[in-house]
Amino acid sequence: MRNLIFLNFLFLFSFQSNAQSLSIIPQPVSVEQQEGVFTFSPQVKIIYDKDVAVNANYLNSYLAKYYLVRPLIQPNIKKYIALRLLNSKQKVYSAEEYYLTITPDSVVITGSDAGIFYGIQTLLQLMPVESKMQFDIPCLNIHDYPRFSWRGMHLDCSRHFFPVEFVKKYIDMMAYYKMNTFHWHLTDDQGWRIEIKQYPKLTEIGSHRKETIVAKNFDPYIGDKTPYDGFYTQEQIKEIVKYAAQRQITIVPEIEMPGHSQAAIAAYPELACFGMSYEVLTKWGVSDVVLCPTPEVIQFYENILDEVIALFPGNYIHIGGDEVPDDHWKKSKQVTELMLKENIKTYAGVEAYFINTIEKYLISKGKKMIGWDEILDGGVSSNASIMSWRGTEGGIAAAKHGNYAVMTPGDYCYFDHCQSKNSMEPLCIGGFLPLEKVYSYEPVASELNSEQANYILGAQANVWTEYLSTNDQIEYMIFPRMLALSEVVWSQKAKKDWWDFVGRIQKQFELMEFRKINYRVPEPEIQLRPLEENKFTLGISSLKQNSDFYYTIDGSVPTSASTKYSESIVIALTPNQKVRAIAITKTGKKSIVVETVNN
Repeated sequence: MRNLIFLNFLFLFSFQSNAQSLSIIPQPVSVEQQEGVFTFSPQVKIIYDKDVAVNANYLNSYLAKYYLVRPLIQPNIKKYIALRLLNSKQKVYSAEEYYLTITPDSVVITGSDAGIFYGIQTLLQLMPVESKMQFDIPCLNIHDYPRFSWRGMHLDCSRHFFPVEFVKKYIDMMAYYKMNTFHWHLTDDQGWRIEIKQYPKLTEIGSHRKETIVAKNFDPYIGDKTPYDGFYTQEQIKEIVKYAAQRQITIVPEIEMPGHSQAAIAAYPELACFGMSYEVLTKWGVSDVVLCPTPEVIQFYENILDEVIALFPGNYIHIGGDEVPDDHWKKSKQVTELMLKENIKTYAGVEAYFINTIEKYLISKGKKMIGWDEILDGGVSSNASIMSWRGTEGGIAAAKHGNYAVMTPGDYCYFDHCQSKNSMEPLCIGGFLPLEKVYSYEPVASELNSEQANYILGAQANVWTEYLSTNDQIEYMIFPRMLALSEVVWSQKAKKDWWDFVGRIQKQFELMEFRKINYRVPEPEIQLRPLEENKFTLGISSLKQNSDFYYTIDGSVPTSASTKYSESIVIALTPNQKVRAIAITKTGKKSIVVETVNN
């Protein structure tokens, strides 16, 4: 446990140094504070260049929803917010660059369409954490642009299905922190979630499983005996794609192949190598049943991709390619014949044959292929992009080979991992990924030279949902960790500072409550400083500074009815006696319970 006195000093220093500064996350490239304030009121108007009307309407709707202010949109007004496109004579560092200038009379955001949108997100973070019709924001000049072009968040909707409205909220949460790529995991062994009109059984059968494993009861297996289903229609997908585009977010769909495909095989058994019947998998893990690499199966998936491509206008299609067991292929006559015909020596080569055939088809349709780093094992073309999840090695190898890579290593970017080692933490898949470790991540490995570093597109957090079945659980797992990742992928490396981030995140906790986001309240830390026999000074602190702390020494679980902590409390403890504590916010949100033992 950290030394409490040192920790409190750092908190105090960080908070005081930021008290008069700005709670903007991710940290902008440059910020200059000026004298005075701009006052928001119903008299403020929005003016804009005609090509950024979507941004103007977005800002107008946000103000109406959260601040009861709906500015009229019209020209030639004294007090105004202006959204202006950069002209060709102005220097542009990137397509997402913006300038935000706030004076007592105006707020002017200048940039490309995307840049203006990100300038709006910065502006929104300057606003208060309560609904009011009139409020001030400080005058300042901001110039900003991102470090990386791929700033991603992933969501697995195969293991558990999430409704359209939550997917839209997820997109909104991403946009607020300038994330721009939504990796949508739509198919897996446990469910097929996208309507394909040519193959209706994919959703008629593949979207349904008869039950779901209870917690981690693998051996012996225990199911919940409750049927589970859900899928997105193509009309719903079009609606979500449009919604995301209005928030400068590109959706990358993932259609798993040749592994993680048992839901599809349950619908169409001929996709496997053997004439057997299969069911949608009800437990978590990797199925041994995989797609058979025959021309007929590849044609089947090319037909699927035709419909997927028509729905998603972005450059990339994710084809999975991870965790492909070869037992199914070892027993297959078709695979043996393929290996002889094509002179393929290994089963990794069989997968490469499948993946490379699919990639050629995607290229013929004007798309780029991206897959998990296993696709490197059998060899890929220089056009393929890699998502490095088994550590950083895949991304490093890709960049050295001239393939673009997105870094998403489990140790830093898997938001389904536990946020503490405390047994009170909600059920999670395992691992340990605290906020500070996410913030510490550097996507460009030291092994890469400057030319190779250009092949690192950015980084992404993955949210696998084996143990996340509700909207609130998803939000709990990504917040506040997504704020740390947003700074990793947007802010300049030299600007990153953990304690400065801790100071700036304080208002963000309040903004998350204001916007009804179920973030994880940072747990308290307890320290006992001996005074004399059996007497101790009790110290309790937390990353979230304005929480109240409650504690017990009788072994009971602390609540808001327990003793409230204040500084310099002296308590008497016998050997092995426990002190337990909880943090509770002003609105009643609670942290997990922590404890320490007098030993």
